[in-house]
Amino acid sequence: MRDTRESRLLLVLLIAIAFALITVDIRGGQDSPVDGARQAAATVFGPIENGVSSAVDPVGNAVAAVRDSGDRHDRIAQLEHDNVALKAKLGSDDRNRSRLKQLDKMIKVAGEGQYGIKGAEVIAIGAAQGFSWTVTLDVGANDGVKRDMTVLNGDGLVGRVTTVGPNTATVLLANDPDFTVGTRMESSDELGFASGQGDRPLRVELLNGKAKIKKGDRLVTFGSQADKPFVPGVPVGVVSRVDPSGGGLTRTIYVKPFVSFTRLDIVGVVVEAPSSDPRDTVLPPKPKPTPTPTVTVTVTPSESAPIDDQQQ
Repeated sequence: MRDTRESRLLLVLLIAIAFALITVDIRGGQDSPVDGARQAAATVFGPIENGVSSAVDPVGNAVAAVRDSGDRHDRIAQLEHDNVALKAKLGSDDRNRSRLKQLDKMIKVAGEGQYGIKGAEVIAIGAAQGFSWTVTLDVGANDGVKRDMTVLNGDGLVGRVTTVGPNTATVLLANDPDFTVGTRMESSDELGFASGQGDRPLRVELLNGKAKIKKGDRLVTFGSQADKPFVPGVPVGVVSRVDPSGGGLTRTIYVKPFVSFTRLDIVGVVVEAPSSDPRDTVLPPKPKPTPTPTVTVTVTPSESAPIDDQQQ
């Protein structure tokens, strides 16, 4: 538009009209006569304004990003929670695999010894009787469990049942000081009595004071009359120390149990004894000794080395 007198008059007129509309709008308040026109303009131009504002206003974009970050944080927190749950599930699967391994090992022992067993889970340690080495099982009289039954796992002798309830049973562990079991040495058949010593090796008194025993020899249960409280052939442990023979009627040896009494989970109660003594058949194969490597050194004479009867 050219800068003429008419254009200047038109500009002044438009400015005057704008001020007049502003004055009328302010005085009218909510009943302003131009409110409808303003709302119509907002309806038409509002979306366009928001789009342009979002495109050209970096501060607005930053505020929106901060506002939306709360939602993203919630989603990340949920993902982290799901990740933890997944790890817990994997851990549970690992534990289940470990328990299945224990169960398979115990079933193998029961099969080799022809023991009829009732599988059980250790659900508590240390019964109400005091500070004795005991555990509580989740099986009881309703499952055919009775007092003075042998308890074993995939490694060997765990203990004997001392108290039975309808659905639970208490087991006195083989390392308890009040625990005693008849034993028989592998191969030599030397008999003795093993007693618990808590977290120390079992103490075994052999009936033959001149018995030839060495470290690494193994023992199994000798068995009791009518197979109670002990069935025969259950692995007990391996000799860790032999006291010097003092010429007495008995000889003392110390035995490391096959069973770890602080890590008990799946066990079996022998509800049916074998028809015959399995003797040493339940013992695992003896570990093969590790061969000592032999190093052979070959010396190669150098060219400057003197030959026989010659001087350099």
